[in-house]
Amino acid sequence: MEACFPAAKATRKAWDQIPRRPESIIPLLQSVQEEQGYLSEEGIAQVAAHAHSAASAVYGVATFYSQFRLRRPGLHTLRVCEGTACHVLGSEEVMETLKELLGVEVGETTPDGVFTLESVRCLGCCSLAPAVMVDNETHGRVGRKEIAAILKRYRKDAR
Repeated sequence: MEACFPAAKATRKAWDQIPRRPESIIPLLQSVQEEQGYLSEEGIAQVAAHAHSAASAVYGVATFYSQFRLRRPGLHTLRVCEGTACHVLGSEEVMETLKELLGVEVGETTPDGVFTLESVRCLGCCSLAPAVMVDNETHGRVGRKEIAAILKRYRKDAR
């Protein structure tokens, strides 16, 4: 397995503890995504080989669960809350502004690889509506002016 598995040594060691059967697909996919940031075709093939499953079956699991990404994410992930409080207080305008400023749709990454735009059902901070989360940092009461400042700050950090 060592020769055909280019993943990090820590992942190879962790995989030694995971049974080689189809029931192991989810933890295997989680470990690949944790290491790579997404599930590459190669990663899916490695999971299939380890779990003694067809690559199509592994792909089916990966596309069924929203926790898995099939595209490389940007350096920063922008999550716009679409929950009730945020929706009522303007999250739709926030999302449209982000799409316009970034030039991407939900689920896409900017051409420079800095931002990935996502929509989430709830961030759990209704008192801050409308809310946007950048990586693990929550920004509340976000409007057009705040969006521009947030993007500028994270673009600057990306340099």
